[in-house]
Amino acid sequence: MGKISRKVKGGSEMEIIWTERALDKLSDQLQGRGGHFHLKYETEGCGCVMSGVWNLFVLDEVPEGMKKWETNAYPVYINENHEVFLDEKILIDYTDGAGTFQLKSPNQYLNPMMSCKIVSAG
Repeated sequence: MGKISRKVKGGSEMEIIWTERALDKLSDQLQGRGGHFHLKYETEGCGCVMSGVWNLFVLDEVPEGMKKWETNAYPVYINENHEVFLDEKILIDYTDGAGTFQLKSPNQYLNPMMSCKIVSAG
């Protein structure tokens, strides 16, 4: 897996890496279906914007206002306004113990029990 990174606000770089475990589970869930991967920072029911939760969505179309991030596997789309809540290096992993995806960095778990929601248009 090669390192692919890009500058984010303030001039620093962000690197997004999918683990082999996450890619294997994603392949099982998608069963050949295509889509665009969107890391969404959700705040509904969280009290305030600072208490949001990251979730992974597979969408037929890319929502407006999303920034495309190249990774070691599939590109990921993130709302540019929410990049401030991410660290410079993030890992999308999967844990068999909890049966969920995880979004983490060397410093913290951004969501240790991240869902992957497949959303079809129509």
